[in-house]
Amino acid sequence: MSFSVSQPAASALAPLAIALAVFSIFVSPSFAQTSHDQSLDAVVVTASRTAQKVGDVLTDNVVITAEEIQHSGQSTLIDLLQSKRGVEISRNGGAGSSSSVYLRGSTAKQVVLLIDGVRTQSATTGEPTWSAIPLSQIDRIEVVYGPMGSVYGADAVGGVIQVFTKKGSGAPRLYASAGTGTYGTNEFSLGVVGATEGEHRVRYSLNTTKEKSEGFNSTLPGLSSYQPDKDGYTKTSVSGRLDWELANGHELGFNFLNSRNEADYDVSASGTFNSYRVSDLDVYSLVSKNQITRYWYSQLQLSRTYDENVTYDKTPVGGIIRTRASQVSWQNDLRIGPDLLQAIIERKNEHAVSGASIDESRSTDSFALAYQMQRGAHLGSASARHDDNSAYGSKVTGSLGYGYRFSNNLRVSGSYGTSFRAPTFNDLYFPGTGNLAVKPEEGKNSEVGIYYDDGNLDFSAAYYRNRLTDLIISAAPCPTGGTRCAYNVDEALLQGVSSSIGKRFGNLRVFGSLDLQNPKNLETNKLLDRRARYHGSIGMRYAVETYTFGTDVTFSGARYTSATDPVMMGGYALLNFQATYNLSKDWQLFGRWNNALDKKYELARNYQTPGSNMFVGVRYGFQ
Repeated sequence: MSFSVSQPAASALAPLAIALAVFSIFVSPSFAQTSHDQSLDAVVVTASRTAQKVGDVLTDNVVITAEEIQHSGQSTLIDLLQSKRGVEISRNGGAGSSSSVYLRGSTAKQVVLLIDGVRTQSATTGEPTWSAIPLSQIDRIEVVYGPMGSVYGADAVGGVIQVFTKKGSGAPRLYASAGTGTYGTNEFSLGVVGATEGEHRVRYSLNTTKEKSEGFNSTLPGLSSYQPDKDGYTKTSVSGRLDWELANGHELGFNFLNSRNEADYDVSASGTFNSYRVSDLDVYSLVSKNQITRYWYSQLQLSRTYDENVTYDKTPVGGIIRTRASQVSWQNDLRIGPDLLQAIIERKNEHAVSGASIDESRSTDSFALAYQMQRGAHLGSASARHDDNSAYGSKVTGSLGYGYRFSNNLRVSGSYGTSFRAPTFNDLYFPGTGNLAVKPEEGKNSEVGIYYDDGNLDFSAAYYRNRLTDLIISAAPCPTGGTRCAYNVDEALLQGVSSSIGKRFGNLRVFGSLDLQNPKNLETNKLLDRRARYHGSIGMRYAVETYTFGTDVTFSGARYTSATDPVMMGGYALLNFQATYNLSKDWQLFGRWNNALDKKYELARNYQTPGSNMFVGVRYGFQ
């Protein structure tokens, strides 16, 4: 393996290299455990669909807690994810614009998003509607890297991101926040959480948010659709959870999220018409959790999602993209001594409409088995899954993992796993370019990692190599005839090292992450679009009882905007500040200053990004 880093890249990485060297001085041979934001006693659910201590998880992961979300200084999910290792983003303008997330160099269509355990993505585009998801209603985020096909099926090639909405507990509590900032941005949130006491306890949560921004001009003059106007957005959302303890070990829960984002955008054909796009996202799930015996746990989930994007340009309705999906999932966990055997049965039905072009349905039947083993310091896992889809046939995926704990704080692990990305409805059915002969993309990933956390010092480093075959492209000429169509042709190799480090000095925590990667198309030997050879962040946070202060720098190298663009978008480094001040037990002032140096950069060719911008506000009932 080799990575080439240019001189400008080396200069940009110098601060992080110095910090890593300083941190390494403080590595202690002591393994005494103390508290930490993501200690090895923290719990991860997404990696195996059951709660595991971080120290027992064999796949590379990051947990973003409620406290970190609150102090992050970000107002959108995609901006928060941008600062995490292994994550890159693209966006066509401001916060309300079309956005994408990439994990470890994979495409945006090779990442699965879960909201409270429910898959959420458009069956036509193959991507979630990231701009419609409200960060203010998220309690926790888990990012699991690498192929998760044997656990979640199609599209989990680069990894899985799961967001958990707010959950009720304790005495009834009202919370609210209000803030204002640059670009005429205003945000208001209101919610109530709590739980009843005694037998048949009920936990509840209801949250609502409204965001509105005048925005800025999203496009640059080099784009054919450029218009000299402001492109703002209005987002309204509501979410809720209700968990009812029917008896000891038996619980029934209902979750929902409804979000609507109305965002302006520029279309050359629209003339003076103020073009805009309305994105609606609805997620509903009913979950029955049952501890049937001491050794047998069962979870049955019924879910339904609705994803719709409607564009309004010169005509009243420029286009409609609508996906409706329903899923039944039955998971059984059987304890065998210290080990765990899992059996999962699922059925998913999808229906997609894209204007007058597509009106199609498909179904997927799935069965998966997984086994987790613990023998002293040895950890092992094995899983296999069979997915049978009515449109593209059946696929089998699997994974093997092994880990060894040198202590409660230090472990090493390695794994091998396969994955696939399903053809979208556009790939299969879009008039003129759809091709029913398109096969799923396939991935084979190997990785090794080392993870250390003693509560004061934490360190992780993972090397991965993911070879992808039968990549789906839409190009001309079409091998089956015609001018253009979707077909399988390319191969890609995603390889790199993803690392992070953090150190506490009393009330001060310093941290950094660095990804060195080489995501390239093996046919053209060119970097995959919108992905850089390096990216990362470095920062610090100082916290005492009454206030917190933090600063960080998020950086990235140069990227191509598309496979055909010969010119790369330049790299960037963004300086950000965040602060909170507790006025009392219940009242808190907060503020952020992002891109403080007013860096001009692009996440997509000829689309603008926010300049120096500030946001200040007040929270009630934040604890």
